[in-house]
Amino acid sequence: MLDNIKVEDVLFLDIETVPEESSSDNLDQAMKVLWEKKSKQFRTAEQTSSDVYERAGIYSEFGKIICISVGMVKEKNPMSFRLKSFYGKDEKAVLSEFSTMLGKFSGSHKEALLCAHNGKEFDFPYIARRMIINRLVIPGILDNAGKKPWEIKHLDTMDLWKFGDYKNYTSLDLLTSVLGIPTPKDDIDGSMVAGIYYKEDNLERIVRYCEKDVLAIAQVLLRFMNQPDLSDDRIESVTFA
Repeated sequence: MLDNIKVEDVLFLDIETVPEESSSDNLDQAMKVLWEKKSKQFRTAEQTSSDVYERAGIYSEFGKIICISVGMVKEKNPMSFRLKSFYGKDEKAVLSEFSTMLGKFSGSHKEALLCAHNGKEFDFPYIARRMIINRLVIPGILDNAGKKPWEIKHLDTMDLWKFGDYKNYTSLDLLTSVLGIPTPKDDIDGSMVAGIYYKEDNLERIVRYCEKDVLAIAQVLLRFMNQPDLSDDRIESVTFA
């Protein structure tokens, strides 16, 4: 399968999400009741729904997207890589800007593909659901409704690593470690994002972390394709230019 893919047709992406409110106390009464029901699925008998609200960000019904980072190969010989992020406190604006870019990328790459780590279970459906919530049109490359499996243009590095072993879960941190690729978790990890967003108000730190994830995903796919690693001097972030 990967033999038929041109790496320059792949848009690598990662998202960062947080609970929609800084505290469950700020939820309206209906959402408080719904979070109470949802959180019963995983909290202990000693925990309240407020105690586990920091986990709300992983559920698209209770969270929101604060950053979408993307990366793409710009040149092949030698290979260069460009990173760009869409981020902010206005989720609809973030999604709108990302959607515009995605339309341009799809329009200029006939065989365009999206690639993320655990993207099929998390990033792709999360983005689509939040677009619906924000009354935005889902771009065609993200919308898999009514499509046959081979018509869905999504790659997932975790799915590729499974090799059919569907009970296996491998984090991006573990996968980069076993492949000898620099870890994207050298500063923060996903469990810290909500605190950094709401308590530190340091969105740029989260964006840099998100871009490191995108770069790591690209390096992993290149390894799967038996392509050379990206060199540091050929990686550019236009977000922090």
